[in-house]
Amino acid sequence: MIKAIKGFNDILPEQSAKWLKLEAVLADVLGRYGYEQIRLPIVEQTDLFARAIGGATDIVEKEMYSFADKSDPPTPLTLRPEGTAGAVRAVIEHNLLRGDTPKLWYMGPMFRYERPQKGRYRQFHQIGVESFGSALPDADAELIAMTHLMWQELGLKDEMHLQLNSLGELDERQAYRNALVDYLTDKQDQLDEDSKRRLTTNPLRILDSKDANTQALLADAPKLADFLGSESVAHFEQVQAYLTALGIDYDINPHLVRGLDYYNKTVFEWVTDKLGTQATVCAGGRYDGLIGQLKSVGTRENKDDSKPVKSEPGVGFAMGLERLLLLIEAVAPMAESTACDIFVVAHPEVFTAGFSYAQKLRYSRPDLRVKMASATSLKSQMKKADKSGAALTVIIAQQEIDDNTVSIKDMQTGEQTTVAQDWLDATENFTRS
Repeated sequence: MIKAIKGFNDILPEQSAKWLKLEAVLADVLGRYGYEQIRLPIVEQTDLFARAIGGATDIVEKEMYSFADKSDPPTPLTLRPEGTAGAVRAVIEHNLLRGDTPKLWYMGPMFRYERPQKGRYRQFHQIGVESFGSALPDADAELIAMTHLMWQELGLKDEMHLQLNSLGELDERQAYRNALVDYLTDKQDQLDEDSKRRLTTNPLRILDSKDANTQALLADAPKLADFLGSESVAHFEQVQAYLTALGIDYDINPHLVRGLDYYNKTVFEWVTDKLGTQATVCAGGRYDGLIGQLKSVGTRENKDDSKPVKSEPGVGFAMGLERLLLLIEAVAPMAESTACDIFVVAHPEVFTAGFSYAQKLRYSRPDLRVKMASATSLKSQMKKADKSGAALTVIIAQQEIDDNTVSIKDMQTGEQTTVAQDWLDATENFTRS
């Protein structure tokens, strides 16, 4: 028997109903803030992610699903491991920034090769949000405020905690990087293996190490905040002022660096302790240099290094839907819903009449979900009605046709009544549970 690939999971009908509810809540909040949906391809050129995310990140080094297509010469392609790079590529390609400050969101599968575990899969799903064109701190605060509203709408406001940090600008981060490397170089024999490797590739990721000994070493390490310039400090302080004005609590986490190279200034994570260990449910930050970085690839301006390509500011976040659903199930479970409200059963000899009746219900009551089994025996159809979860079963046989009536069975009480075959009267007081 052929089975699904490890880490690639089916979402079955009884699960997908909860996905739809979650997605509807998130889309509603995004709409309230004026964000518009963009639908992006799941395959991009490999170079897009290598340039945007950073060649020394774990994603590019170890986790991407990459392959060559059938063109001549072959083009290296990658299943998207995250969404921001593709969104920025689309904004540049379609010139969406001309005279505008687009606010976009997208949703769909992402792909990373890592060890599957609860809430983390090789194909996983994210909602991503990107806001372009504003370098001001209110854009950062608006995104955080929007996620805060999402938690309230989902019943999670008491389960999520906000962590903030500022990464400053590239030159500030580079100065800090050098100081951190100097501090850790003569202590590298005390570092965990991942941190030893990162010391020469991506030393800021050492701050995010889960190893207790490494964290103990970092207690006396240089602090990134000490390397920030006045502009970066002022930006970060204003973000905090906005959040305070909105009543949004937060902690400053000086070790919060994010795993992608394109971030600058504000970075944030929403974390919870309700999934076993502290888990990140939503994360993002500012990336003011990414548009210029990607615009320069293969452009005329890039032929003259003395003319740097102009960038545009951006800020965004992404949240994993699998992990968010796990949290909802742990602390605020969604009410179960049925896939069927009314089940129509018809005797095989008058099945056409039942078929027509069900279709009339679907036209007249689009708020109701109406199901019908195939033209098998009445007994077989009733068994399917019992399993459907429907509140009512409508039964039509020759007697009902002759009398211009239908029989309606309440599936909770088992009570059965006969009413006129006027389908509007039969359902006018019935609403979905």
